[in-house]
Amino acid sequence: MTTPALLRLREALPDARITLLTASKLDQLWAGHPAVDEIISFHPQDSIFTVARLLRCRQFDTAIVFPNSFRSALEVWLARIPNRIGIATNGRGFLLTRKISSESQFTMRKRSKSEIHSLISGNVVQANPMPSSAHQLHHYLRLMAAIGVNSSPIAPKIMVSEIERTDFRSKFKFPSDGRPFIGLNVGAEYGPAKRWPIERFIDAAIEIRQKTNCRWILLGGTNDVSLVSSLTAKLGDDSINLAGQTSLRELCVALSLCRVVLTNDTGPMHLAAAVGARVVVPFGSTSPELTAPGLPGDSHHHFLRSAVPCSPCFLRECPIDFRCMYGISVERVVQAVLRASE
Repeated sequence: MTTPALLRLREALPDARITLLTASKLDQLWAGHPAVDEIISFHPQDSIFTVARLLRCRQFDTAIVFPNSFRSALEVWLARIPNRIGIATNGRGFLLTRKISSESQFTMRKRSKSEIHSLISGNVVQANPMPSSAHQLHHYLRLMAAIGVNSSPIAPKIMVSEIERTDFRSKFKFPSDGRPFIGLNVGAEYGPAKRWPIERFIDAAIEIRQKTNCRWILLGGTNDVSLVSSLTAKLGDDSINLAGQTSLRELCVALSLCRVVLTNDTGPMHLAAAVGARVVVPFGSTSPELTAPGLPGDSHHHFLRSAVPCSPCFLRECPIDFRCMYGISVERVVQAVLRASE
């Protein structure tokens, strides 16, 4: 969701040298990206001072601080970067030279169990829906507006080359029989409240294959291997099980080969949209107004919700009966995938 801001920055400053500081686990995402010239990565064990020294020796002119953490602002202050731009939140305003107000930023506040019970009993009126400007993508674009850069929204973008696709097909022995590939991602690291029930994924996948003659690409991390294996047993040998087998870069390539990706609200959901796939997502505990993939309002993507007053709660586990997800039927998901695949 930072890529639109970075693309706008590159558009405004085509001759600038733009260096991106990112966690080492994410640096593969940025291979060949037109918005950045260089990647500096840090590891989980690196201290604030290690990162600051890494930045200070490069003598940067300006730092744009995308994260809201105190640490991220402290690092660029310790690095003695003269211009430091970021949202003035979490008590870090004194570390920034240009402070952007946080007043219009919307947050993902977790609901308490008592609040949820009050909402479902009708004792509390739910707040008005969030406007489209609440999306996290706009949060990063506000930083661009503060420095005079065009802040009009554009779709997030991660680059995948044809050479990468060819090599990937060869490595994983992808068939070339003309059947469409549809991705299926049934996991979600944050917790079970984000996961549409697995038995519904299975029922939907079987029906979608009957209607489209698709070949399923089963996706997931190392923690999803056993869960995805249960899918393979139901979907048969013509599905391609990649769970736990791909690097982050290879995951990007796999998603780019899919016509549609049916997924929970999780990292691969955002990647799928950013590499050009269409996504279908059952949303329960989280809010598409805040963190939907792609460009807000893009009709190519389909976000399904049930009309329950306690959603979104932003909790890891449902404290009641998981009505937000059980209220999304298999048929609704099947129809959404069929529309997205047209």
